[in-house]
Amino acid sequence: MEGVSVEAGLCPHRKDSEGADMAFRIDKKIQLSAPTKQLFPDSAFPENFSLMTTVRAKKNMQFFLLSMYDEHGVQQLGLELGRSPVFLYEDHKGQPTPDLYPIFKKINLADGKWHRIAYSVTGKSVTLYLDCKKVQTLELLRGDGPVVSTDGVTVFGTRLLDEEVFEGEIQQLLIVADPQAAADYCLHYIPDCDSSLPYSTQNYNPEEVFWATIPERLSFSHPIKGGAGIHRAGAVFSVYRSITLFISAPSPVPRGLKGYFTQNCQHR
Repeated sequence: MEGVSVEAGLCPHRKDSEGADMAFRIDKKIQLSAPTKQLFPDSAFPENFSLMTTVRAKKNMQFFLLSMYDEHGVQQLGLELGRSPVFLYEDHKGQPTPDLYPIFKKINLADGKWHRIAYSVTGKSVTLYLDCKKVQTLELLRGDGPVVSTDGVTVFGTRLLDEEVFEGEIQQLLIVADPQAAADYCLHYIPDCDSSLPYSTQNYNPEEVFWATIPERLSFSHPIKGGAGIHRAGAVFSVYRSITLFISAPSPVPRGLKGYFTQNCQHR
């Protein structure tokens, strides 16, 4: 796909592997979107969850890697990369208001280096884990029984109407309905280079229709199907072999549980 290439990921040499981790480099301004309902076909968006990614963003950029909107076009969730990133979360009642969004000051998530970034959202707080270390816990002043709508659209790489779009490499992007997963991200999802990955990267072609499966507790897989335009969209989202957004049920995940982007992905 034009503007997307396979590159080495976090680890140039991985234990029990013939080579490097696999990631995708996104060089051009590519935007993908899909109905959020396709990410959560059988469940609501989790109230408490982990949002995690392994990524190397182009230096000095400021952008949203992931944006979720409700059916009225209100952004309810946003994963920002850059300096002093905001964790954008707004429930169905508009809480917290933008002036109260958590901001992780003195942090730079777009310095041209690989980072394992994991946010844990539970109750009225959000905790950032960066490169396997707990950075800070901030208040998330949402209401009781907060709801993030699945009736809108999810956008990868930017926000609607923003000029800044993601450029860099991405190895994985996950939403898991378990707030503890963020603390364990470097153990169970993307471990250090002296440990094996919990998924295989052998014989993988970004342009092919594929299934990616993680066994046992991390068991979820995803198909990408459809015509030429849909297939091209799927190729970028397969950065999550990650780059198809993994959606999982509360831990433990039953064997065979699937989270997937369907043929409704759109390439813009």
